[in-house]
Amino acid sequence: MKMVRSENVVGYEGEVEVEEEEKEMEMGMVGSPQQQMKLVVVGYALTSKKTKSFLQPKLVGLARNKGILFVAIDQSRPLSDQGPFDIVLHKLSGSKWSRILEDYRQTHPHVAVLDPPDAIQQVYNRQYMLEDVADLNLSDSYGTVGVPKQLVIENDPSSISDAVNKAGLALPLVAKPLVAKSHELSLAYDMLSLQKLEPPLVLQEFINHGGVLFKVFIVGEAVKVVRRFSLPDVSKRELSKSAGVFHFPRVSCVAASAEEADLDPCVGELPPRPLLERLARELRRRLGLRLFNLDIIREHGTKDRYYVIDINYFPGNWKIFEGQLTAGARFEIGWIMYLPLILNNTR
Repeated sequence: MKMVRSENVVGYEGEVEVEEEEKEMEMGMVGSPQQQMKLVVVGYALTSKKTKSFLQPKLVGLARNKGILFVAIDQSRPLSDQGPFDIVLHKLSGSKWSRILEDYRQTHPHVAVLDPPDAIQQVYNRQYMLEDVADLNLSDSYGTVGVPKQLVIENDPSSISDAVNKAGLALPLVAKPLVAKSHELSLAYDMLSLQKLEPPLVLQEFINHGGVLFKVFIVGEAVKVVRRFSLPDVSKRELSKSAGVFHFPRVSCVAASAEEADLDPCVGELPPRPLLERLARELRRRLGLRLFNLDIIREHGTKDRYYVIDINYFPGNWKIFEGQLTAGARFEIGWIMYLPLILNNTR
């Protein structure tokens, strides 16, 4: 059994001797003799920014109380020489890292890798991101789930207007970067302004949705949904009098959480749980992902017509509670959804 080096063990509230961590890993147990909780070791490979925002002491302490130990993966050493891990959690890109992970998955089939690099890459490209939702064509007694009409523009902004007319898209249009690692978006009100956009990008028809979207977090079989304010509706009168392109850093920056807002029930009512669970189950299977979230809107004026407008891998879901809770409580609530998956991983 290899020992974990002290610099690779993430700290948590209160200091613990390295020897204690090594002993617990060697025994495969954590806690007092009365608790005898099986230790689950999570090797993580994240960017420095993601590590700083994600692995806060409160989270690490909460996870350890649940029998979970986070261990940093040393990217300068062979992955097979590290661990042993029960789970590998990552958010890195590049062909070299993908090959390393794929080789590791082949030689360590008992380790849960969150998630396969090829599956992650699919949701990073907005040209293909929503294809599985569209192909699903979900419709049942609880409602329908589709995707907005969209068009991919790879180059030549001067041809955008003609392409939009040919595709039959209606204004206003939401413009998003083709690569989904950027969350910036623009709202174009008139045809002339479309030439000001910078390809490669995806154009989506803007669907009025009462200024509220639903963020659906999927972690294994766990599903959690929250409300978030979004772009306001655009009336026909406003559209006829408006022109230009309006830029937004990201939809979630438009306003804060809508969890405590006094909303019209027709706008703020959460999508039916059975519908979300079926959608999550089907997309887990089709996408091959277990750690992602969906941005869903309900068409304003309807009760059960929903659209998926974006998919994000490995979301930082505690940020939904920004401004409402203390930092500690925010991490506890955010990560309570992740713990069941980690504790019940597939071996």
